[in-house]
Amino acid sequence: MTSYAFFGALEQGFAYGLMVMGVYLTFRVLDFPDLTVDGSLPLGAAVSAVAITSGYSPVFAIFMAACAGFLAGAVTGILNTKFRILHLLASILTMIALYSINLRVMGRPNMTLLGQDTVVDWFTVAAGIPPIYSTPVLFGVICFLTVALLIWFLHTERGLTFLATGDNMQMITSQGVNTDTVIIFGVGLSNALVATSGALVAQNQGAADVNMGIGTIVAGLASVIIGETVFGDKTISRALIAALLGSVLYRIAIALALGLKLGAFSITPSDLNLITALLVIFALVMPRVKQKILAGRAS
Repeated sequence: MTSYAFFGALEQGFAYGLMVMGVYLTFRVLDFPDLTVDGSLPLGAAVSAVAITSGYSPVFAIFMAACAGFLAGAVTGILNTKFRILHLLASILTMIALYSINLRVMGRPNMTLLGQDTVVDWFTVAAGIPPIYSTPVLFGVICFLTVALLIWFLHTERGLTFLATGDNMQMITSQGVNTDTVIIFGVGLSNALVATSGALVAQNQGAADVNMGIGTIVAGLASVIIGETVFGDKTISRALIAALLGSVLYRIAIALALGLKLGAFSITPSDLNLITALLVIFALVMPRVKQKILAGRAS
């Protein structure tokens, strides 16, 4: 792997790192399978692109994207808790609706940011180093600050309620906690992180596209599972860091696979879904294989 490909993988890993943490919050913490992320990532990109082209600050554009993502997630939470629609179906309905909403927001299938200032441009100028190095640093700092804030939040009283809701809803309900509110807030927070990731990706790539969210949930789950398999998840702090590093490992694995050539055979971008599926299968199977090997040695 070339240094350019490696730093590109780091950049992508951290850019989508916030999305992976959002997926972790719903998938692992709340035990809420949420497909809204396939729509909220392009929503964040669309809102960010429209805000920047309308003359708003790139930083404020990211904040607007996060708010839009929170609203999208809250809608899914409301459909599930107030209207008693199955969580999976509720998220699918929101995801489908977001496709049309994203088109309405941009007024077209895609929008370019060429010639517009972005946070990536600002940081590159301030750092005085080439974008190949400055962008991974910027996204990495944002991701690790977010991880620190999430770790702090999940150790507060509200955060512990959040964890307890996903772990044992009946128990926490018996303590007088309104779990509906917790779920709505949790799914909203998750999608706020995903939309923020979409805004960062759009500002980095210089464009927002209505189809850029396809496969987001698969990539997010793959990153979470890879991170847990490699780094472990014994504590919530370790699990969050593992999810972020899993995002980086996933992108590095993709970069390695795309550079793989066996004679006349080579992997193309159209094979990414297959690669993702194989990575997830590998990450799920390896712990069981490890246990069998250790059990065989013990006997």
